[in-house]
Amino acid sequence: MNDVAGPIHHAAAKGYTSKAEMYAQSRPDYPPEIVGWLQQHLGIEAGKTAVDIGAGTGKFTRYLVETGAHVIAVEPVKQMHEQLAKRLPGIEVLEGIATAIPLPDNSVDALTCAQSFHWFATKATLAEFHRVLKPRGKLALVWNRRDESVPWVAQLRDILAPHQGDTPRFTAKTLSSVFPCDGFGPLHANRFPHPGHTGAPEDVIVNRFRSTSFIAALPPDEEAKVAAAIRALIASTPELAGKDSVTVPYDTVVYWADKTG
Repeated sequence: MNDVAGPIHHAAAKGYTSKAEMYAQSRPDYPPEIVGWLQQHLGIEAGKTAVDIGAGTGKFTRYLVETGAHVIAVEPVKQMHEQLAKRLPGIEVLEGIATAIPLPDNSVDALTCAQSFHWFATKATLAEFHRVLKPRGKLALVWNRRDESVPWVAQLRDILAPHQGDTPRFTAKTLSSVFPCDGFGPLHANRFPHPGHTGAPEDVIVNRFRSTSFIAALPPDEEAKVAAAIRALIASTPELAGKDSVTVPYDTVVYWADKTG
């Protein structure tokens, strides 16, 4: 197996290769209510097949497993693939990319992309999703979003921003650039309150942002400077300083559409 299958962004290829285990340990989970939503709104249940594209370390994949459906994960980065297999043994994991999914035409009931669609938000990707989905199959695009109305969360964003370069991130343009799309119905949206990401500051803040693709891809001395700046922010923020446990505020959004053609 190659380290990376096909053309993926250099920040993802390098960053996720070097920090896959940290990613698995430091990223937030999703609201537990999303399992029922997947079953009720997308029909993902026993007897159906759901595919998680850009599955990473399986953070979202496990919620699909809880629906009772047959679940296939597709992930191009070998190290992420390995973390997923370790955490969800028995799940079928395929090496592939969003524009070349190693599955037959009209073969799956639902496709999900959690924390990933911004990496490959193109018409070519949607054409490939359309190919593998069954008639009336469902597509769901999921993101956990940090609440940047909280001042210290906005300051974290400002620490990271100078290093982002051309690395894609989720914005309103992520969707407006490709939807509406022939072959898919209207794009619907649902929002879920998120309990937040709670744990030691070093885990849920420092390591969480060290696992960000473009930070993980930095030379070690540059990454160390970013980590030092984040620790300085924690030390200077009253609601964080000296705390054994803190909560990073999030919400979760899901955009979904039916295959129509």
